[in-house]
Amino acid sequence: MPQQTPGATARVLDWFGVDTDWERVPADPARAYRRDVWLGALYVGVTVLGTELARSIGYFEQGDVPAWGLYLLAAAGAAPLMWRRRYPLVVLVVAYAQFLAVGLTVPMVTQVVPLQVAYFVAMFSAVAWARDRRAMLLVVGGAVLVMFVWLAWQFAVGSGVQEVVDQMNPDGGRPGLISPAVALVAHNWLFNMAYFFGAVAAGQLRWHAARRQDQLAAQAATIERQAAELQRQAVVTERLRIARELHDVVAHHVSVIGIQAAAARRLLTRDPEAAAGPLATIEGESREAVAQMRGLLGTLRGADDGGAPAEPAETRAPEPVLADIPRLADAAGDSDGGLDVVVRVVEEPAGAAADVPGPVGHSLFRTAQEALANVRKHSTARSASVVVRVDRRPVSSRAPDGDRFPHGYAEVEVLDDGRPRGGSSGTGLGLLGVRERVATHHGVAEVGPRATGGYRVRVRLPLPEDHA
Repeated sequence: MPQQTPGATARVLDWFGVDTDWERVPADPARAYRRDVWLGALYVGVTVLGTELARSIGYFEQGDVPAWGLYLLAAAGAAPLMWRRRYPLVVLVVAYAQFLAVGLTVPMVTQVVPLQVAYFVAMFSAVAWARDRRAMLLVVGGAVLVMFVWLAWQFAVGSGVQEVVDQMNPDGGRPGLISPAVALVAHNWLFNMAYFFGAVAAGQLRWHAARRQDQLAAQAATIERQAAELQRQAVVTERLRIARELHDVVAHHVSVIGIQAAAARRLLTRDPEAAAGPLATIEGESREAVAQMRGLLGTLRGADDGGAPAEPAETRAPEPVLADIPRLADAAGDSDGGLDVVVRVVEEPAGAAADVPGPVGHSLFRTAQEALANVRKHSTARSASVVVRVDRRPVSSRAPDGDRFPHGYAEVEVLDDGRPRGGSSGTGLGLLGVRERVATHHGVAEVGPRATGGYRVRVRLPLPEDHA
């Protein structure tokens, strides 16, 4: 069904904010209301002064109201402004009731310039500050209607028009294209329309500006909250990454230490000197594990301190990269009873492995570390192979992988020929960390048992163009 265009009435009601949930109130109501009282009182003094100035130039010569009466009538018209923002509609009703009452008895008082400004401000404030927009439309519309009815009545029954025309044009001629009496009436109607509708339009525009400002402030607060939430999520994500790093470090080194400790225990009774090798490996692995965990925990503490590192950078070991993978094989097979690991590096062209970016190499190192740790803990295998492949050949030489890895790839594959060891199932966090690393680099992973026996972990990550 096509969307219907709202009618003129609906557009007017929408422009005036009818049925909106937003209400305009001062940012600090108590302070704003006190300020209105002081400014309103000051303006009452200005109105009284303006009345005296008008009296001094003979403005009220034809009346018989005493001076104090004129002051009182003028002050009564300006005094309601002291509550213009607290009770805007009440102020409008009181001010225009005073205008009608004084206009019927002492009309010259309502023509004093400060009072004319006061009536304008009362109308403006009612439109700009009324919280109930439907009530505002009724009160303001009624006030404007009454004013124009009063103006029409004055022209209909009064003799002031002809008196003004005779005074301004004593010769009785016709100075312009329009009759002087018609021109005077039209001029007064135009002036009053500009006066009243100008006050309404100015008040409504100010109301819209205040609403837009409030909406912008709310949007800024929302953006600030979202930025804080994104920052918090970034911290949580970083801590999860660090937790995975800790899992990889602890799983690898503790597995090696356990295997070496078992070998040393068996050798101590038969050949104490031969036990020195496994014990040395335990010492080295424990130191390296402590160094890596200190670095990771230092990063975690730095995140709590707003990013400041907990320790000097030179005391933290650099993150392992692709070239460190052979060290995993040495650690796994250093002792009797250890895992026999063979590492092979295949690179096209020669030297391509040295150009693998640090983050990619680090992810592949952690993948190999986690895979070997799982072999030691969960498999009966006595040997495993680690193949590192780095391919920088042209796309046409690597089909069908050219479309997915247009700038080459780096890969690590860990294979073993054992069977799952009973009662040794893990938490699965290690392999979850492997898959998350692959997703981060937009690579591919193959993790699972082999058809010929054993287990395969193969991860291939794309290389960026700037390292080609």
